[in-house]
Amino acid sequence: MPDNVYALLYAVLMLVRNIAIAAGVLAVLTVLVRLLAKKLGIKPMTLVCTTLVLVAAVATFTALIFLIVYILVHGVPYLKPSLFALEYNSDNVSMLPSIINTLMMTVLALLIAVPLGVFTAIYLVEYAGRGNKLVEVVRLTSETLSGIPSIVYGLFGMLFFVTTLGWGMSLFAGALTVSIMILPLIIRTTEEALIAVPDMYREASYGLGAGRLRTVFRVVLPSAVPGILAGVILATGRIVGETAALIYTAGTVAKVATSVYSSTRTLAVHMYLLSSEGFNTNEAYATAVVLLVIILAINGLSNLAAKRLTKG
Repeated sequence: MPDNVYALLYAVLMLVRNIAIAAGVLAVLTVLVRLLAKKLGIKPMTLVCTTLVLVAAVATFTALIFLIVYILVHGVPYLKPSLFALEYNSDNVSMLPSIINTLMMTVLALLIAVPLGVFTAIYLVEYAGRGNKLVEVVRLTSETLSGIPSIVYGLFGMLFFVTTLGWGMSLFAGALTVSIMILPLIIRTTEEALIAVPDMYREASYGLGAGRLRTVFRVVLPSAVPGILAGVILATGRIVGETAALIYTAGTVAKVATSVYSSTRTLAVHMYLLSSEGFNTNEAYATAVVLLVIILAINGLSNLAAKRLTKG
């Protein structure tokens, strides 16, 4: 017989063997799961689902801890005062201008996106009728926009804000670009937070003689604040960690922006440029530590504000 026939027969035999081994292992696991479930007094499928959930939780937590420890170990030893100088140069590669630019970029983008997103969600939930075609179109559009890669937003921002409107690479162009990126996220999370508010709150407010507008702003919105802030926190993390879109729209100038039309470099872009150049890898790790601390601080302050507003 030709050699290729022997090779084909060998491949078939190996496939059959692997299938038999897998079936045997699966049978053994099935028996063990049934015995353990019987001993614990629960259904086998419940035991399987519980085990998978625990494994997923442990894997996620382990990956997160490993990532944080890895960044801290490689970055903390290289934190030095020169990295926080007010002026950037090739010797100190200071990140302080980028930190200030990041904070300005975040605040400006949130000031643009949060009111638009929240008011859009209020209209979709509280004012648009159930089954409204416009609601379905907006939801489909927002879900589609949330899946677009950030580089596409960057190219759009470069073509429209930077080139067509003539703003150049600037803080304002970058903020508008990332605000468009986070708008679907804010709309969706705010919408879910408003839907989660029980209808009895609205009915009680209407029963006391309050109008729809007063009910929304005095009853519904305060109850939905934790969910809304959760979306704002996620949006803030995306702004702080964004690089691709901002390179094309905000620029890479390592100076503190003096106006909204100044070219800027955010902290994530600063870290990317340091690591891509290859000469300041240690400083890039130190920048990652500061970026991690900023994100944790923003999340902590947002959670504290949510608790205060909920109690109030």
